[in-house]
Amino acid sequence: MSGIAPEDPRLAAIAALLKASDAVAGPSAPPVTLGEHIVEAARVPARHRATLLKLTPAELTCVRFLGWGRANPDIATLLLISENTVRVHLSNVCRKLELDGMRELAALAGLLFYPSD
Repeated sequence: MSGIAPEDPRLAAIAALLKASDAVAGPSAPPVTLGEHIVEAARVPARHRATLLKLTPAELTCVRFLGWGRANPDIATLLLISENTVRVHLSNVCRKLELDGMRELAALAGLLFYPSD
């Protein structure tokens, strides 16, 4: 994700889609609380909802930073843990959510946590 420039039109398109998705959910769909993080209900895939609610706070925080476009070394620095620990947390999330790999996790993390503003 570090190879994508901030002014990349693809990011603007993603932000617009997320903003539209958040608006569709409206007041009828209450937000989902994932640990200490609150996510719009429309962003949480139904097939992953129950498992996401069971993730540890450290795993959720790593996923949130991944969704913001941070690389593993950045996440490690921000959380004051080793890069290997970040990899273990993200690997555990992939296993728990039965995802095919880190690309699928990065896409899910972006859906959940990429800011739409």
